[in-house]
Amino acid sequence: MTGFTLLWCAATLNPIVAQNQVRELKGVSLNVEQLFDLVNQNNPGLKVSKKSIEVAEQNVKVAQNNKLPNASASVSGYYLSDVDIFSTSFEKQFTQDIPHFGNNLSIEANQLIWKGGQVNESIRLAKYQVEVAELQYSSAGQEARLAALGYYLDLFKLYNQSRVYAQNISLAEQRLKNIKKFEEQGMVTRNDVIRGELMVSNLNLAKLTIDNNILILNKQLNVAIGLPENTVIVPTEDILAVSMLKESEAFYQNTALNSNNSILLTKKVVDINESALKITKKNYYPSVAAFAGNTMQRPLTSGTPVQDLYYNSWNAGLGVSFNIGSIWKNDREVSMKKLEVEKARAQQEEVEAYIGVGIKSAFIKHNEAIVQKTTLETNKDLAEENYRIMEKKYNSQLAIIIDLLDAANAKLDAELQYANSEVSIIYAYYKLLKETGKI
Repeated sequence: MTGFTLLWCAATLNPIVAQNQVRELKGVSLNVEQLFDLVNQNNPGLKVSKKSIEVAEQNVKVAQNNKLPNASASVSGYYLSDVDIFSTSFEKQFTQDIPHFGNNLSIEANQLIWKGGQVNESIRLAKYQVEVAELQYSSAGQEARLAALGYYLDLFKLYNQSRVYAQNISLAEQRLKNIKKFEEQGMVTRNDVIRGELMVSNLNLAKLTIDNNILILNKQLNVAIGLPENTVIVPTEDILAVSMLKESEAFYQNTALNSNNSILLTKKVVDINESALKITKKNYYPSVAAFAGNTMQRPLTSGTPVQDLYYNSWNAGLGVSFNIGSIWKNDREVSMKKLEVEKARAQQEEVEAYIGVGIKSAFIKHNEAIVQKTTLETNKDLAEENYRIMEKKYNSQLAIIIDLLDAANAKLDAELQYANSEVSIIYAYYKLLKETGKI
């Protein structure tokens, strides 16, 4: 068996194996909305981000604890030795018997009343952190949805390519039959038949690669959306109807200022740094706190002789404390916090500028993809017309096999480019939505 025959067998049999693998697997048809729902429910990265929100919410509750009073209680028991009494010159010594068992019970409580609003500002700062976690979750969701959409559109593209190749394989096989008839009639040489067989072989190999890539890409997409790995996802045609821009570029630019997660995050970072600045300034203020306590102790040691009795005392009042060192130390911390606020605002402006560039680029690319589709559609029609002309000329022996196969290759290339052009429009559209924060 010649090497060419082996190549031809591999090209004709392996695509059948790949196609049978696809048929054996369970298929499911998904539109984009269903795809995004599965990403939201099952994407592993989103589950981690969601836990970050819960942690931030718990930190708010921890910060709110500073509004609650502090209380403590202590109980102790101890042994007291006899008391030795000495004269001032230590020449005489007396021993005084006292009760040997002692115990103490005390309860204390204090409540911060005023610190210039530092507690409330700390709670507000913790709430900002919750909003940051929510924005990060939203941003991660958009990234995950866009990534899954990329897999989905690549799958859509591969199915289109597989269909185009199947059509061209059928056409090539029919063409090969005609060439063989011409050979039998002595109208063409064996060389024409070999070229026709090579064309069929190459097309089958190309389709085999595409069918295998469909299987690989399906598994990648299944992991991203949480479906069983043996599921074959079939993109629907519905997506082709929602890929046209309906607003101007200015509309998307303005929408991004209030919807893009990166911009919203930088705004929130500004809020966080401003809140941290306010908290630092509160160190200039004194702390005012209320306190109360009660102590019960045994034995009574304040008199002579010591008596085995409990005595109880309580206290209550207001306390004022002030860190004097903050007068000359806090200025530097305040200055540092002000610089961090300025830095955060500069980063906000930088991100807004880059997002504006991204939106403009996505808007231009979407319009470019629309024009490209129109051009490629014309190219496809021209290539098909050229092929029909060449086929008629070859059948009339007015053209050679090379011209016919060149026309067939040009037709195939034009059809593949046109099939992919629709996907380019769709992806450009969703990329623009992602830049505006609306995907």
